[in-house]
Amino acid sequence: MSHGCTRQRRRTAVLLLLAATTLAAAFASLLVGALPIAPAKVWSILADGAGDLAERTTILDLRLPRTLLGLLVGASLGVGGAALQGLFRNPLADPTLVGVSSGAALATVTAIVLGDVAVAALPALAPWIAGRWFIMLFAFGGAMAAALCVLGLGRGMATSMLLAGIGINALSMAVVGLLVFASNDRQLRDITFWTMGSIGGAGWPTIAAVAPVVLLALLLILPCARGLDALTLGEREAGHLGVPVQRLGLTVVAGVALAVGASVSVSGIIGFVGLVVPHLVRLCAGPDHRTVLAGSALLGAALMVAADCIARTIVAPAELPVGVVTAFIGTPVFLWLIRRKRSDA
Repeated sequence: MSHGCTRQRRRTAVLLLLAATTLAAAFASLLVGALPIAPAKVWSILADGAGDLAERTTILDLRLPRTLLGLLVGASLGVGGAALQGLFRNPLADPTLVGVSSGAALATVTAIVLGDVAVAALPALAPWIAGRWFIMLFAFGGAMAAALCVLGLGRGMATSMLLAGIGINALSMAVVGLLVFASNDRQLRDITFWTMGSIGGAGWPTIAAVAPVVLLALLLILPCARGLDALTLGEREAGHLGVPVQRLGLTVVAGVALAVGASVSVSGIIGFVGLVVPHLVRLCAGPDHRTVLAGSALLGAALMVAADCIARTIVAPAELPVGVVTAFIGTPVFLWLIRRKRSDA
């Protein structure tokens, strides 16, 4: 009994620490930028709108939506990676490696290129195609198709799942290459944005479009924690315990596709967040998916906001793609995790 209480206290402490880290990263993101603003002024602007026009505009119209978008994207990728690793029972599964991100990116690039063709053929479609939901629907469809392919080809076989993900990645990027070849200069700039990853295009309309989708995805994924715990024993054993394995898989796939599709539609492909974050949470709090899923959402959000702070300051006044920063952060951590696991073995 005391051992169970100790584990529960440890999980609670880890989640509280991650929540505090996320809040600290978010507040630091409001401070970072070309215009230095003191922490007290930032707080007063958020609380009652005090400060001069330039400071209010910088915080409320530029940094705050960018910070919120970073939190949403990071939480989506973190919880998506944790859910896929639990579903496939494979520590290498994440939205990028198993093709979900590339499927969403392919659909997004297709929408960018073919959207102009559709507008030229039917000008009445222009207002709808120009809206954020058009891109998001395409991205969700691509993510869902890729996830279902991997789930169908790799169910119960980790190697097959990874090979299917590699194949989907390769095919998706090959088609993206063809679309790049067929695109014009404006489309090429947009495609470059998606493939390198950035949250520089954040704004309140973007937040309004993405936030409900991400929240819906979290509502689908987080209740799956107990089923994912049972699935670690194997599909047959989980079924004997009363877990509806097929429905669980479809729910997780739909939730991950929603989260990743929405994220990719506004940020492009950002790697390593969904791969590394769940491992770090398990290292600190254990394998219980109630903690792993929630903790991965918090740590992913904090990591994304921190990476964005680095991306927009390290080469100021220019800006690095945030996907480059997450790769530089994630690769050493991932290699360290591999070395640690081999040492433990």
